[in-house]
Amino acid sequence: MATGAIGTNHQTVTTGANFIPEIWSDETIAAYKSNLVVANLVTRLNHKGKKGDTIHIPTPTRGSATAKAANTAVKIQGDTHGTTNLSIDKHYEYSVLIEDITEVQALSSLRKFYTDDAGYALAKQVDTDILDLTEGLQGGTVGGSAAAAWEKAYIGSGTTNYTGNSSNAADITDAGIRAMLLKLDDADVPMDNRSLVIPPICANDLLGINRFTEQQFIGSGDAIKTGKIGQIYGVDVYISSNCPTTTTATTATDRVGVLMHKDALALAEQVGVRSQTQYKQEWLGDLFTSDTIYGVGEMRNNAGLAFVVPGS
Repeated sequence: MATGAIGTNHQTVTTGANFIPEIWSDETIAAYKSNLVVANLVTRLNHKGKKGDTIHIPTPTRGSATAKAANTAVKIQGDTHGTTNLSIDKHYEYSVLIEDITEVQALSSLRKFYTDDAGYALAKQVDTDILDLTEGLQGGTVGGSAAAAWEKAYIGSGTTNYTGNSSNAADITDAGIRAMLLKLDDADVPMDNRSLVIPPICANDLLGINRFTEQQFIGSGDAIKTGKIGQIYGVDVYISSNCPTTTTATTATDRVGVLMHKDALALAEQVGVRSQTQYKQEWLGDLFTSDTIYGVGEMRNNAGLAFVVPGS
């Protein structure tokens, strides 16, 4: 027979909050998604729930049309197609242990801070790994020596290559954007799904370009896409404080932007952002951990290009 006053001493969602990890998970995933910029602009490969550490992506070779002559057989397309391998080799986590005394005395906003911070930290790491790959576009070497860093990148004012140690970085210009677009056009890169990702310093320069500020070139202002600040020549423009900084000793203030089609780079998620909590009696506290498993890789080398601008 049950005893005790009716309506008292019940376990509620408030008293049992430490055992409802979905709250942490939902809040972290929301923060993660709101902080992604570049990851939303590349090809996404869903590998969730699948085994293996490498994805083999078919890379077909384009055929060509052949004139048909009378009384002759057709030409059979016999190209050998290749593959692009994407390794899923990145596992990042964010953990914090909240002791009971902190849980009791701290405001509820403490949890909100950690879920937001976990989402931001993981999103920043994913974007960083993707942006680092842009050094390899147009035949560059990712993580090359200081003297050769970003040697296949262009400068913001035109088609001149960046010179690294003897920095020739230049502000982005209207002519520079058109020259970079022409580079993609000449490589038969599709017109749609192109993005221009710039460091914050470039936003000031873009405001001085009429084609960017004129209303008819700004576009619809789709605020759903994180970081989007406008459109120029039909290309969506995004701002990211996570854009790389050149690594040469004498030009550490130069910043890197990228113009790319979504097929230039790829992100494969094997385990999306997940959050878990566990009470640790030996520490008298709750252990909160968010983590993700993924891989990034280049798919089309000529479908994008990096450019370098002064950092100040």
